[in-house]
Amino acid sequence: MNASSPIASAPIWPESPAVQVAQPSGLARSQHPSPGATVAEHSPVTPRPIRARTPKRGQPDREPGLKRANFGREAGLPTLLLLPQLLILVCFFFIPSLRALMQSVLLSDPFGSNVQFVWFDNFKALFASGEYRQSIVTTIWFTVTQNVITLAVAVVLAFASDRVVRGRSVYRTLILLPYAIAPAIAGILWAFLFNPVVGPLAHMLHALGISWDPNRNPNDALWLVIMAASWKHICYDYIFLAVGLLAVPASLMEAAAVDGAGPIRRFFLIALPMLGPTVFFLAVMNFIYGFFETFAIIDAVTHGGPAGATNILVYKVYVDGFINLDLGSSAAQSVLLMTFALICTLLQFRYFDHKVNYGV
Repeated sequence: MNASSPIASAPIWPESPAVQVAQPSGLARSQHPSPGATVAEHSPVTPRPIRARTPKRGQPDREPGLKRANFGREAGLPTLLLLPQLLILVCFFFIPSLRALMQSVLLSDPFGSNVQFVWFDNFKALFASGEYRQSIVTTIWFTVTQNVITLAVAVVLAFASDRVVRGRSVYRTLILLPYAIAPAIAGILWAFLFNPVVGPLAHMLHALGISWDPNRNPNDALWLVIMAASWKHICYDYIFLAVGLLAVPASLMEAAAVDGAGPIRRFFLIALPMLGPTVFFLAVMNFIYGFFETFAIIDAVTHGGPAGATNILVYKVYVDGFINLDLGSSAAQSVLLMTFALICTLLQFRYFDHKVNYGV
């Protein structure tokens, strides 16, 4: 080849790789260097460091995407908006709680004409009562069992929602239906289904050789109110769990499915750990529900019987206060019931909250 040829005189550069240049829109564009570029110009583009956003002076830092209500400098409108809730708390929580605290250290007749200050004698009498201790055991067994059954069934139903292709709206409606039923009606419905004389489900149990009679057998009565209370509260847990499953990234589930993980393994290894905060919240709410909101079911199904087998603490407060007219003992039981619920909630936060992963 002739040395004076323009091809021979041109510098020969090795084939250089394409350089990715970041674009403002987040996309990447391939750029090939010109043949006359120098080696210094082939160096990779140094990305501009991302500066952390610092909050403005006087404004609290908050997560992006959150909105802050701006009411100006006047506190009238926020106070007016909070006033209904504050009135409800004062009338139906703070005043009754203060009244129960005062009544728990008093001993009075049913008509309130003779009142004596007895310090903590009402509490001492309760702890010395075998009936009250048995009521505590029954309440713990009832609440824990109802909590486990409710969460387990709600988790299965929520995870199965995505597998239902046809009739999904009917499926969800049937699950949410108990939420629109009053607790007393739910209790009457279950009492009819499992009635040993006319109940169709009781007849099925008898056909299977199971001697079912909640009117005489304490264990049958306790299981009946547990099932009724769990059925009434499954829809509440289902709503939170179904919404929580929507927040699980579908890409993770699909990647696990491509790797050969089955539905059960994907649920326990991916979905359930990401639902930890929701499950923890529901466990706390289920305990509160079992302690305070199952009175109507007990009253409609068993009236606390037979032989006090379903006489949980909240129902015993009603029996001693409104039937036996022992106001001091009933008030002391109310204080202890609130204390038990507070201790259970604090223990749950103490021993289980740090095991919950709130990150995504």
